Amino acid sequence: MHQYLSNRHDGGAMLQFGVARADAELAVLAVHGRGQDPTFMQQTAQRFGASPARFYAPEAAGNSWYPQPFLEPLERNQPDLDEALHTIDLCLGHLAEVGFGPDRTVLWGFSQGACLLSHYVLSSPRRFAGIILFTGGYLGPGPRQAPEGEPLREVPAVLRSIDRDPWVPRSRVEDTAALLTHAGAGVDLRIDPGTEHIITDEACAATTRLLGDVSALRKE
Repeated sequence: MHQYLSNRHDGGAMLQFGVARADAELAVLAVHGRGQDPTFMQQTAQRFGASPARFYAPEAAGNSWYPQPFLEPLERNQPDLDEALHTIDLCLGHLAEVGFGPDRTVLWGFSQGACLLSHYVLSSPRRFAGIILFTGGYLGPGPRQAPEGEPLREVPAVLRSIDRDPWVPRSRVEDTAALLTHAGAGVDLRIDPGTEHIITDEACAATTRLLGDVSALRKE
């Protein structure tokens, strides 16, 4: 099933998969990386095993959310970056309309998608049900301030990466984890050795645990 968006990215669609909406405890907004499309996220989600979630995966126009590397100055990725962030707003608005407010929505991204979601969460923090970032970090060349207060208090966050990933420096993943922690999130960070741009089996297992734990909390 596809839910169409209403900006430059409406040439693609929001692919839906997972359990039926009526049976879902959670929604997962699944944001793909550069050169990918929603089917990559669908295939990866199959590695999570049984899940209490319905997944919603938007598609970037041209398979890219913004044109330049994420460590470039922000203005070099405009206006594409603002439009991509607006797309996330549109997706979350749609999820709220069908019953999945922030407290029932997990954000999940890989690579460029993880960078986009990192930037979104630190710029517009809300108490989401959870955050899953595979090999990504906030955008821009240097340090950034953490959100004021603890707007992500008790939000579980899984961050995974590879030590010598060719695109995403370990330091940026660690800095992003520190900012999320400062904002109150319960961060589970792990960086495995290697040089490949991949999603490990352990990362998938950690995601399965997060989704199960969040679902169980909703039933208490």
